[in-house]
Amino acid sequence: MPVRMVAVILAASTLLSALLGIFRDRLLNSQYLDTYPTGIDAYTAAFTIPDFMFFILVSGALSVTFIPVFNQRLAAGNKKSAWELSSSVLNMLALATFVASILIVVFAEPLVRYVVGPGLDESSRSLAVAMMRIIAVNPFLFAISTVLTSIQQSIGRFVYYALAPVFYNIGIIIGIKYFANGVNLFGWQIFEGGIMGVALGVAFGAMLQLIVSAIGLFGLGFNYEFKIYWRNLGFKKVLGLLPARSLDQGIDYINGIVEMNLASRMLAGTLRSYQQALSIHLMPISLIGVAISTAFFPKMTEDLGRNDEEGFWRSFRLALRMVIWIALPVSVIAFFGRGYVVSFIKNGGDSLISALLGALVISIFCRSIFHVLVRAFYARQNTKTPLIVSIFAIGINIILAIIFTFQFDMGAHGLAFAQSIGAILEIIILVVILALKHRSIFTSGFMGAILRMFLAGLITSIVAYAMVKLFPLGITDQSFFLTFPKFLMITAVSFTAYMISCYFLNLKEITPLVHRLKKILFRNTG
Repeated sequence: MPVRMVAVILAASTLLSALLGIFRDRLLNSQYLDTYPTGIDAYTAAFTIPDFMFFILVSGALSVTFIPVFNQRLAAGNKKSAWELSSSVLNMLALATFVASILIVVFAEPLVRYVVGPGLDESSRSLAVAMMRIIAVNPFLFAISTVLTSIQQSIGRFVYYALAPVFYNIGIIIGIKYFANGVNLFGWQIFEGGIMGVALGVAFGAMLQLIVSAIGLFGLGFNYEFKIYWRNLGFKKVLGLLPARSLDQGIDYINGIVEMNLASRMLAGTLRSYQQALSIHLMPISLIGVAISTAFFPKMTEDLGRNDEEGFWRSFRLALRMVIWIALPVSVIAFFGRGYVVSFIKNGGDSLISALLGALVISIFCRSIFHVLVRAFYARQNTKTPLIVSIFAIGINIILAIIFTFQFDMGAHGLAFAQSIGAILEIIILVVILALKHRSIFTSGFMGAILRMFLAGLITSIVAYAMVKLFPLGITDQSFFLTFPKFLMITAVSFTAYMISCYFLNLKEITPLVHRLKKILFRNTG
């Protein structure tokens, strides 16, 4: 499947998942943020440790260590070794996350009390403990589904990988709409409901995601064995690469745990508000940085597998240009239209979430670039350099978060500014390392194109600012159907300004779109 098509599929499915996530959060926030802020803070805190265990053991660590090694086996025609590798990784991670899930259940109370929710009151803390024990099943279920979809990614099947998160959100929405009202079976009430029903929906969504991931294996010839092949050379290679990337992921998430700890000490609802701002800012990062870098990653590893160094850097530059070109206008519109964006997840908007999102906009742009940069290292099976850089950047982030919140009394705003500063530092260091090791990769043509993109972004900023002034978010804008048309107008005009600017600045990224428009507008005119 062509790389651009893969990127479109991943971006489209991520967008669908993001839209479902917006609907999910809108339901939750409308139902609990104003009426039960301590309860929704507890719900938010309950996710932190299960998510941490998944990220440190599985998540990105698997995709950037397993896929290159698995691809090498397939490219060499050694299917037996490839399937032994996949079975070994699946069984090892399933066992590790099963143990982690059991430990979360056992130690949920001290984890909430001392790690993620020390500022919660006693009732909220008890609620967070109960919900964490339900959500504890997630690392185990996610581990299995992630291995299955990684196998599919390696072979070039992206559809089920893309759809799996969609069904996870569907499960949570079912929890909000139905499980929260109680669960009855043959007239017997087996679950009382309330916000605990939402936690049950989270576990249900994880099961749906696993089922969809498993369906995607049909026709691939996957030969699963309930065994770990410790002597398999590919498995040994993955084990050698896994710790550095796992630590990278874990350290990154430790920053999130520290932020949750700090936010729990603030006013009720602040923890949820900060988490919501983070979630919104992660959506475009997933749509742009993650989707594009994921689509290009197999191509980059294939180029290296053929010892095509120039092809590898050509793919890298193309991915980086594409990410910057798309991330710029999205970041601009996210900043100027942040009030509208927040109104989509909370009816009438929220001033705190909006302000936090504004402070996180720089992180949207930098984190999108980050995903392409680190894959240049991962494709070369170098996981240690990004780890060292992450340790430094996240250390700075944590120090700044503590200083901003305690020393300067900036509250949750200090957490958001610390995030953006850390993101800037991280990409600067990675770019400098790449430029020093491979001096020819950032060509004059490439740098000139990036400068022209920033000029187009500046023009877009002026247009977006003017549009927000023309169509301000009013106090009467209390529904999605009132706010969305205005936001759509702001977005459409701002993007049009960006595209026109790109055209006159001779950026090649606009060329396919111009050709397509010419075909549509001037077809059969002769």
